[in-house]
Amino acid sequence: MKRKITEKLSCWKNKPSGRMPLLVYGARQVGKTHIIREFGYTYYKNMVYFNFETNQTVSSYFTENIEPERILRFLETEARERIVPGDTLIIFDEIQSCERALTSLKYFHEKMPEHHIVCAGSLLGIAVNRAKYSFPVGNVDSVTLYPLDFEEFLWALGYERLCREIKAAYDTNEALPAALHEKALDLYKQYLIVGGMPRAILEFLENKSLLTVPDTQNKIINDYLADMAKYASNTESVKIRSAYDSIPVQLAKDNKKFQYKLAQKGGTATIFGAAIEWLKFAGIVFKCERIEQAFMPVSVYRDLSSFKLYMGDVGLLTMKSGVSLPTVLSAGVIDNTFIGFITENYVAQALVNNGYSLYYWTSTGVAELDFVLQKGDSIIAVEVKTGVHTKSKSLNIFVEKYKPAYSIRISSKNFGFENNIKSVPLYAVFCI
Repeated sequence: MKRKITEKLSCWKNKPSGRMPLLVYGARQVGKTHIIREFGYTYYKNMVYFNFETNQTVSSYFTENIEPERILRFLETEARERIVPGDTLIIFDEIQSCERALTSLKYFHEKMPEHHIVCAGSLLGIAVNRAKYSFPVGNVDSVTLYPLDFEEFLWALGYERLCREIKAAYDTNEALPAALHEKALDLYKQYLIVGGMPRAILEFLENKSLLTVPDTQNKIINDYLADMAKYASNTESVKIRSAYDSIPVQLAKDNKKFQYKLAQKGGTATIFGAAIEWLKFAGIVFKCERIEQAFMPVSVYRDLSSFKLYMGDVGLLTMKSGVSLPTVLSAGVIDNTFIGFITENYVAQALVNNGYSLYYWTSTGVAELDFVLQKGDSIIAVEVKTGVHTKSKSLNIFVEKYKPAYSIRISSKNFGFENNIKSVPLYAVFCI
């Protein structure tokens, strides 16, 4: 599958100077290992791959002296292949299983910067957050791989031309032809079910059916649950699972602020704070924080006690919430409040994929705006609707109070621009 991250990897490889070992973050099953290996096969003369979770020989070697020259000789012996600077890509996979290997990256950067090293791990964020040994701050680059966004999903299905048409319409604010608009909306609804996990998309492509996709998604969630049990204490893993399982219920409420009591009776921030951070560092959830004022810079106006949690993949949310497939496929014909929280999660996922931090705004008892973006020196209001009925009191209140550069209304309506509001169809959120 074609992935946007490949371009970032290529830029890293071709840096004229200052290249450092690269850490690839991302949740389990988003395709990190596959894309890195494909990158090695395509862009290098040869590649050596080491998995610290399955290869205990390599993992144990790093517990001793981590002098780069010594390690390099060992790796050549283990791989039975010469490692040539610039020609060989060295891949350290599941590096979270060997913290000394993480520490060694500092010395590779300082003493042997000519070597190209890419590292990945399903729970790399957890390992970095809880490193027992020194983490190589300032000596590594990093990039995050997310599930496939809707554009990458369209690429996988062979709709590259449709992507180009959508981007052109987004730039010009001119409506797509009705037939293309309806086709894109239908594909978008399929994406809500399949989501962006590579295994789920492959299942859909191979069987040409949506019916078998939930089984694959359930296996992915079981992998997440296994990680919770493996990489957290028994007490922590129970809290992590409770917080994760509560997300569909949290989002279905009118007040989508995370409520600890919905995860567990009597739940508090003290009980669940660490569990939520675990989920965030694992890349399994996204945190959207409330802002009290919409001024620049947005981050300083956060209310740290109020936030929403979104699942990292909308397809997993759809499966986990138990929404029927016909309900999803028919949503948008008329406004459907039940499907609203899934749509909001989809938008959050797309915004994170494009590098935005997630914030929402509320005016106590009066209004709530789904997302507030900071783009350069501008504040942009974002409102999400599931159907074609787009009147909104909340957006009007926000605009009147803060005078944003412009507003974006995401809905089933076609492209357009009126009254300083940019109309963006649900299928075009990847363009924002």
